[in-house]
Amino acid sequence: MSDFYSFRVRSIDGVQDMLAPLRGSVALVVNVASQCGYTPQYAGLERLYRELKGQRFTVIGFPCNQFGAQEPGAEADIMRFCTINYNVTFPLSAKIEVNGPNRHPLYEWLTAVENGFAGDLQWNFEKFLIDRTGKVIGRYPSGTKPEDNGLMQEIAQAL
Repeated sequence: MSDFYSFRVRSIDGVQDMLAPLRGSVALVVNVASQCGYTPQYAGLERLYRELKGQRFTVIGFPCNQFGAQEPGAEADIMRFCTINYNVTFPLSAKIEVNGPNRHPLYEWLTAVENGFAGDLQWNFEKFLIDRTGKVIGRYPSGTKPEDNGLMQEIAQAL
């Protein structure tokens, strides 16, 4: 695949290709978990999404249970948690793996050397910034909050 939006990813509610309709958007891609110390970032991610979605910006959450088994629930449980606790309206994928032998092809691509941000993810809530053409233009560690000045500046430049 040559760009982010070319990958087929199933949404948490069963849509088979959630990325294609988002083509042309700037995207902040985040591997998420419901029982993590970083879980409160959902609130900031939702604020960011609501503030910028009118400028063709999206946040996309990718639930993953690979770090400390902090996303153990079924997809319906994840959706319920996100809705009740954080009123999440940004797109969420079906549960995936982001590292190891069963890593989703999208995450193989995101972490490939040729994209400039190589290496396994270290924990939940790592972030990748994708430009409108589907190219990776930034990677941020878990502790980078959605309202971080550096991240916000890079998003503004991409918009």
